[in-house]
Amino acid sequence: MVKILWVDDEIELLKPHVLFLKSKGYEVDTCNNGYDAIDMASETAYDLIILDEMMPGMTGLETLPLIKDVRPATPVIMVTKSEEENIMDKAIGSKIADYLIKPVNPNQVLLSIKKHVHSRQLESEQATADYRAEFGRISSLYQSASTFSDWCNIYRKLTTWDIELSSSGDQSIKEVLYYQKNEANQEFCKFVRQNYKDWINRRDDDTPVMSHTLMRNRIFPEVDKNKKTTLLLIDNFRYDQWRSINAMLNGWFNVESDDFYCAILPTATQYARNAIFAGLMPLAIDKLMPNRWLNDNEEGGKNQYEEEFLRRQLSSSGRTWKTTFDKLVRPEAGRKLIDNFRRVLDADFSVIVYNFLDILSHARTETDIIRDLTEDDASFRSLTRSWFEHSELFTMLKMLSENGHTVIITSDHGTVRVDNPIRITGDKATSTNLRYKTGRNLAYNYREVFEITKPEEIQLPSGNLSSSYIFAYNHDFIVYHNDANKYIRYYRDTFQHGGISMEEMIVPYIVLKPKNR
Repeated sequence: MVKILWVDDEIELLKPHVLFLKSKGYEVDTCNNGYDAIDMASETAYDLIILDEMMPGMTGLETLPLIKDVRPATPVIMVTKSEEENIMDKAIGSKIADYLIKPVNPNQVLLSIKKHVHSRQLESEQATADYRAEFGRISSLYQSASTFSDWCNIYRKLTTWDIELSSSGDQSIKEVLYYQKNEANQEFCKFVRQNYKDWINRRDDDTPVMSHTLMRNRIFPEVDKNKKTTLLLIDNFRYDQWRSINAMLNGWFNVESDDFYCAILPTATQYARNAIFAGLMPLAIDKLMPNRWLNDNEEGGKNQYEEEFLRRQLSSSGRTWKTTFDKLVRPEAGRKLIDNFRRVLDADFSVIVYNFLDILSHARTETDIIRDLTEDDASFRSLTRSWFEHSELFTMLKMLSENGHTVIITSDHGTVRVDNPIRITGDKATSTNLRYKTGRNLAYNYREVFEITKPEEIQLPSGNLSSSYIFAYNHDFIVYHNDANKYIRYYRDTFQHGGISMEEMIVPYIVLKPKNR
């Protein structure tokens, strides 16, 4: 039962109000002065306190901070006879939840109580009802989706409902959403399987902007319009994570574009990010710059030449902008860049690659405490939001806004939580990624994967003449038959990337315009 404390020096005159609240199922305690209110609040954990501002002895404004000392999280509704602005300012500055002007009627009080005690429950119930009404419409959308843009719309809707329902106590509706997302992903995987080769090899109106066309089709035209533009590429950054930090940027930027592009396969840094900066598919990179490309089975860093690729693409497009390029892997690199941020601010086009979320995904696999903190997508979003709020990245974004920079936020690929193992066999030269494999002598059930036996058909290089690629669908992950149970236990319910899912391939592309400061 919800417990309320009502403090008013004329509390006897408010008995009808108190009886009305009791008839609605609330337990209401009363007192007529601030001293008793502090004692009662110290002894009892009230869900809400109604506090009169004008009381003899100790006023409501004097009582309020003392109540907050003992019950800082308890919402307090201030009731006042005065509408003077300075009194309102003092009350709001003291972190009241709401205020009411006397004379109050019982329904006013009830509405305020519902707003501050039951709001989450009421919002959850309404969100559940709204999603139930929307369920059929979403299902019909993915049954009829025929373009990548259609799937972006579906993904946006499902992500919105995932966020809306994340705080719901109704576990059954969360399960319904999980199954709908899973079903939608299955249909998306079929869509990619049917269309991917055409996207790579044939340009038409249905071909989405992809990793290797992102710079020339989206980013360079944006810089042409807005000298002083910064590209922020956050590795492993998904649309739901963008939504989790969006509100924190409201005071600094206006969102001009909230869109998507399609990551190439494999949805892994070695392939997707190199394709972005080179403006070329991996096979073309390998042919044109063989000493700058390493296949999966070759030793060495797989993405060491991104800045060189970018400058080559800028030159081939005739752009002569003053450009900076920074890749931040460790926190100290972020602090160092902030100390030397003037060169970023002075550039026409700045690129900052930020690797923290990729590190966090791997840490979740390898560290029990991180896994416990990110048990599902909602908690992963929460951790992303907490990290961002205290990160050097947020500091950089504020500095960019203050100095009039347009900011493009995107990623090279997303990540998906895997839970269904697919067993294969392969030799020692087979790649290690859990969402795709490349190598020779791969044995698998072709119905369970997207197989590419001729890598050149999707513009991928071959480690040798008989190499092939396979890609996992949806929430699947690939394990070898040898010691399969060991790897299944270790990798199940971890975040992985490289395969085919909405989360990995539908990548956010956000354009932010600085607010006048």
